[in-house]
Amino acid sequence: QVQLVESGGGSVQAGGSLRLSCVASGYTTRGHFMGWFRQAPGKEREGVASIFVGGGGLYYADSVKGRFTISHDNAKNTLDLQMNSLKPNDTGMYYCAADSRGFPFCTPLRPECNDWGQGTQVTVSS
Repeated sequence: QVQLVESGGGSVQAGGSLRLSCVASGYTTRGHFMGWFRQAPGKEREGVASIFVGGGGLYYADSVKGRFTISHDNAKNTLDLQMNSLKPNDTGMYYCAADSRGFPFCTPLRPECNDWGQGTQVTVSS
């Protein structure tokens, strides 16, 4: 059974940092695009960052470039998102997702993915 489980969300003041982690189980993610997506109340879901597992291609939304870093640990099959210099408009529910269909699926360009986690809340106060 495919399962993606996120952790690491929380509340932080503007300028602070958080690290999100997602554990994938039930399948190998090599050859998949995996990414982090977020949804704020009243807004559509948007792509934050994605990586092509095994190939290393990285994709970031313009709003997070230079502040967020996505990484994948092949041994642990985990996907991490290091978030620095957080801003109030980074607030939202953050989801881990994976997809096998190839670019641009499951990237900030096309936030449609086969598999999704339950999400973890990130709240940034000013």
